[in-house]
Amino acid sequence: MFRLENAQSLVGIALTLAVCWALSEDRSRFPWRLALGALAVQVGLVLLLFGLPAARGVVQAISDGVDGLSAATAQGTQFVFGYLGGGAQPYVLSEAQGPFVFAFQVLPLILVISALSALLWHWGVLKLIIRAFGFLFEKTMGMGGASATATAANIFVGMVETPIIIRAYLDKLTRSELFMMMVVGLATVAGSTMVAYATILKNALPNAAAHVLVASVVSAPAGVLLARLMVPERRGETGVQVDYTSLLKYDSSIDAITKGVADGLMVVLNISAILIVFVAFVAIGNGLLGLLPPLWGEPVTIERLLGIVFAPLAWSMGISWDEAPKAGWLLGVKLMLTEFIAFIQLGNIPAGEMTERTRMIMTYALCGFANVGSVGITVGGMGVLMPERRAEVISMVWKALLAGFLATCMTAAVVGAMPRELFGITG
Repeated sequence: MFRLENAQSLVGIALTLAVCWALSEDRSRFPWRLALGALAVQVGLVLLLFGLPAARGVVQAISDGVDGLSAATAQGTQFVFGYLGGGAQPYVLSEAQGPFVFAFQVLPLILVISALSALLWHWGVLKLIIRAFGFLFEKTMGMGGASATATAANIFVGMVETPIIIRAYLDKLTRSELFMMMVVGLATVAGSTMVAYATILKNALPNAAAHVLVASVVSAPAGVLLARLMVPERRGETGVQVDYTSLLKYDSSIDAITKGVADGLMVVLNISAILIVFVAFVAIGNGLLGLLPPLWGEPVTIERLLGIVFAPLAWSMGISWDEAPKAGWLLGVKLMLTEFIAFIQLGNIPAGEMTERTRMIMTYALCGFANVGSVGITVGGMGVLMPERRAEVISMVWKALLAGFLATCMTAAVVGAMPRELFGITG
């Protein structure tokens, strides 16, 4: 059933398109074919997984798979860390189960998924999946083979690994294609973190694993569209074709696992350090803001200020105005502090303080690497792989951050424009 809330989400779609077109390097042309193709791919993928009865088994399989990976990881974590990883407690607890320790019960998942992804890449499974999505994006949105492959790869691997996959073609990418690769990398998340996000949200949102996976997939065409709006192809430029030969290789299955673990360890250490520092910075900032006079009877905090700034954007995605300040705060946390912290905060919101539909929409809005910290990662990673174009990357990176951030918001608006019954939400 189509409701006013669904029409409200259409405002968000129009708003993101209008902002990116206003910031375009060439406003004389609007890519209508690409816009229609990208929206059709987004809607089609969501309907495919949530609308078809046969696909409900896929959704359940995804959830079961995440639970299985979490359970398997827990075995290894408990063996190494004992009760801190959820094992038998050495003392009597007031609660029925052991305490939840983020470092030992979420971060180890990244190690397991990183190693599994490397192994699936070596076996060719992940390559086939990426080729299938690349073919879909190439045919529906008129993309070149290299950029279509990069877009598909960004869904499953990190934004640093993706340029490695098409490294042989980096110097041949047009300015528009380079910008698109940056934007899609910021608008999606790596497979190694998808399961971690789903684990954080599993008690707060039904089918959290399916929503997180679909969020990363459907944000890719949104990133392509907004990137093309802001930095369109110049007349006469065509996308370079690709033969799918990749420089990302492993010598054996054991080599894939060990290198995958090493890569995952770097991600875990990076996430841990960022969480410690940024949470501390927020505490320092709130302490300083506490010196200001109360605002509307309550202390001034970073969270409240972010909520005020981003509340209109949250409303345009289809969220009621009563919940918009809290949703806007989450958007601000994601942009300034990383999506990891935003997902943790979303999972900690009590059930009575946010509706299931708003939690679902925010899951899509938060599922992307578009945050201030990723700017440095983008410049550093691409600067190493293509030093001759480092200045060009730096000149576009902040614009790419905005486009990547708005791409996830556009995806959230697309989901918000669909009837809530499609996702099993009745209230």
